[in-house]
Formats: sequence, structure tokens, C-alpha cells
Amino acid sequence: MPESIHAIGHFFDAGGPVMWAILFVSIALWTLIIERYWYHWRIYPREIAELCSRWRERPCPNLWQARTIQRKEIAELRHRLGGSVYLIRTFIALCPLLGLLGTVTGMIQVFDVLEFSGTGNPRAMASGVSMATIPTMTGLVVALSGLFFSIDLKRASEAKARKASDVLSQYITRAGKR
Repeated sequence: MPESIHAIGHFFDAGGPVMWAILFVSIALWTLIIERYWYHWRIYPREIAELCSRWRERPCPNLWQARTIQRKEIAELRHRLGGSVYLIRTFIALCPLLGLLGTVTGMIQVFDVLEFSGTGNPRAMASGVSMATIPTMTGLVVALSGLFFSIDLKRASEAKARKASDVLSQYITRAGKR
């Protein structure tokens, strides 16, 4: 275990100070992704069950009023389902930008080495090159992995909202036929 912690520390040292910003953004990103999945798997089923039971028991003397209330409730449900997806996408867009910042700071370090020691010190230049490439790679990996889950959450939210709308429409249709 201590060897792996040492390797992670070396990775962060080689990537430079931008790696800490990427780490912070990735922790926030994955916290939000896990929270959204928790909502979809644990909380949403209870909310839709409560909504359906309210509509089963609700008298609908006025069809227009019932459809208006239904649209309002579906809009609220869609908002809760989407939750922090836009913030997740913002963090996804931020990761490659932070990687690019790491590239710039690493290249500045390479140019500083070239200014002071010329091209005769390849070891010092190598640390700047690694500081330029590691944050870029890390930012892209975090962004691409988050993008997959972001798309999945967006699709699931839309599908669940459509299904809820269909289910509630059936209750209105049944009540209108009575």
C-alpha cells in the first residue's frame, strides 16, 4: 500500500500543481454522478409511486385542469431527474481546460530551463515536458469517463420523464371516461 501511495505522489509531482485542481474537479464530478445515480435508483421510484397513487385517488372533473396539473408535475419531476446534470457537464468541460493549463505551465518550465541552461540539460527539460503532458492526459481521461455517465444520466432522465408522463396521462384518460 505505501508503494502505491508513493507512486501516486510521484505522479502528482510530475504533473505539477494543476493536478490538484484536476483532482478537486474530478472528486466533485464523481460525487455528483454518484448522487444522480442514487437519486435515479433509490429516490425516484418512491417519488413516482407517490405521484401515481395521488393520481389514482384524484377526482378529475375538469379534464383541462387535470392536464395542466399533470404538465406542472411532470415538469417538476423532469427538473428533479435532471438535477445536477448541467453542473456535471460543466465539470466535464472544465477538465480538459485544466489539462491545457497544465500543458502551458509545463511548457513555461521547459522554456525556463532552456533560458538558464540551454539544451544541455535534458533531465531538467524532461520534468517540464512531463508537467506539460500528464495534466493534459489526466484532464482528458476524467472528462471522457465522466462524459459517458453524463450521457447515460441525461438519457435515463428523459426516458423516465416520458414514461411518467405516459402513466399519468393514462390516469387522466381513465378518469375522463368515467
